[in-house]
Amino acid sequence: MVKSKYNVIGIMSGTSLDGIDLIYATFYFSKTWHFEIFCAETMAYNNAWKHVLKDLISFDSEELLQVDTKYTIYLSEVINNFIYKNGIKRIDAVCSHGHTAWHQPDKGLTYQIGNLPQIADLLNETVVCDFRVQDVELGGQGAPLVPIGDKLLFSEYDFCLNLGGFANISSDFDGARIAYDICPVNIVLNKYVKRLGFDYDDKGHIASTGTVHEGLLDKLNDLDFYKAAYPKSLGLEWVDKNIFPLVDSFQLEVKDILKTFVEHVAIQISSEINKKNNVSVLVTGGGVYNDYVTNRLIHHSNNHITIPSKSIIEFKEALIFGFLGVLKLRNEVNCLQSVTGAKQNHSSGKMYHPKK
Repeated sequence: MVKSKYNVIGIMSGTSLDGIDLIYATFYFSKTWHFEIFCAETMAYNNAWKHVLKDLISFDSEELLQVDTKYTIYLSEVINNFIYKNGIKRIDAVCSHGHTAWHQPDKGLTYQIGNLPQIADLLNETVVCDFRVQDVELGGQGAPLVPIGDKLLFSEYDFCLNLGGFANISSDFDGARIAYDICPVNIVLNKYVKRLGFDYDDKGHIASTGTVHEGLLDKLNDLDFYKAAYPKSLGLEWVDKNIFPLVDSFQLEVKDILKTFVEHVAIQISSEINKKNNVSVLVTGGGVYNDYVTNRLIHHSNNHITIPSKSIIEFKEALIFGFLGVLKLRNEVNCLQSVTGAKQNHSSGKMYHPKK
């Protein structure tokens, strides 16, 4: 018998390397899906893990498997600490994205570490994870995966925009959910502000003092990715190849790089949300706290920008990965063909149970 109420832990680790997002929530179905968040936190990565994770794409298969094993153990410790700290007793499943090491769907390749079967034994809980692999096997991009949650949990908004390592967006067009990555955001901004000794540009203060370099801005806006039709997704490999060498070739001061790239981000995002008029846009992700980014986005946009509560801003992706796990438990569609370009809608993810 299919249940109508599920208590789950959702976990997400993104490309910006802010840390591991964890959320404990209940999802319940009564004509439509509803949720309640009980607790959430981000466990920051230490410098050693940041160093390892930012270099994953350079590892060969054997090295990556070693890191995967260590990361799976580390992730289970983080999750167990979250459970203990918050006195969590009832868990139907732990639903985890893992951390992306490789993502080259055009080559049929995607790999998220932290999804080894042993995690179920380490947690002594049912685990639903590895949501991208099946979609890539079905010819899809394996990303973005959040739009099914946007559609079923946040249907009152016309667009759902996430500002993280990358900006991605989802919306209904002609009755089908469409979603795709728009452009890099924090993965670029954070890299360059580190030259000044900061992990991030607090509220965008440094960017706001710079000058837009029109030559670089034009080159960025002219990249082929922005002319491609969806479905499409971005990864660190694309940024390493197309963004960093281009930015570095201009040899600009950091403040000018930041201001120019923020303008690029605002232009690319606004060109997407301006495809509809007089609509609402829900904006979440760590990039929301960069006031300069959001102000430039508002400047370029024709639509109403909504900034939600802190728990939704910071933990919406972890919440939705929890929801993806619920849909998998019910053997219901959690991956949309219209979003990823896969051959069909499907219920994606691997399910592991602890050995008794």
